[in-house]
Amino acid sequence: ATPSAMSAYNSCLDSEIPVVYTAVSDPVGAGLADEEGNSVGNITGTSDKLPVEEQLKMIRDLMPDAKKIGILYTTSEPNSVSAVKEYQEKAGEYGFKIEALGVMTQAEVNQATDTLISKGVDCFTNLTDNNVVGVLPSILEKTNEAGIPVYGSEIEQVKLGCVASAGIEYVALGRQTGMMAAKILKGEAKASDMPYETISEFEIYVNPDAMAALKLSADVENAIDVTAE
Repeated sequence: ATPSAMSAYNSCLDSEIPVVYTAVSDPVGAGLADEEGNSVGNITGTSDKLPVEEQLKMIRDLMPDAKKIGILYTTSEPNSVSAVKEYQEKAGEYGFKIEALGVMTQAEVNQATDTLISKGVDCFTNLTDNNVVGVLPSILEKTNEAGIPVYGSEIEQVKLGCVASAGIEYVALGRQTGMMAAKILKGEAKASDMPYETISEFEIYVNPDAMAALKLSADVENAIDVTAE
């Protein structure tokens, strides 16, 4: 992910070792690519940019009367900062207001959760934020007690108890990244000449048990039931 990719790249600046990253939501914001998507050095990879618009549409379909969405994010994670900005830019198109609260460390997440709950958010939507996801069970304990749904950003978060997610398929992302690495290892391409790639496929995942507990309908078209796997 983003912190690992940045560390690997900085460690290899004075060597000939290529770096191939995966699951970096905002390579440009992380300084791993320029504004055109081209490499800034001997590095390339894939982005797991969240399907924000699809997530907003899904939340609106499931919660027709909701007005305010809470987002917890780490202020030092470029991928989270850019995702929050996109949510804020697009939320109005779906009749939502975003209540975003930044944290510096994982220890601050629980208190920040209480703060957002006190602000009257109708639901939370998660990012692929390392600090926040690391304490997701604690967040869910608080939000479930308050009767507030939490929407995830990928399948594993939904398995843990988030109600639903418009998320990308990480196996497909890994395969795509592996193909890029293979080209470099075979001498068919150089990381410095390869723009980063963004996966476009996403799936709707639902957790019927979590949805039932919060009185949400699990009848979502073309959704994948994570409890059936």
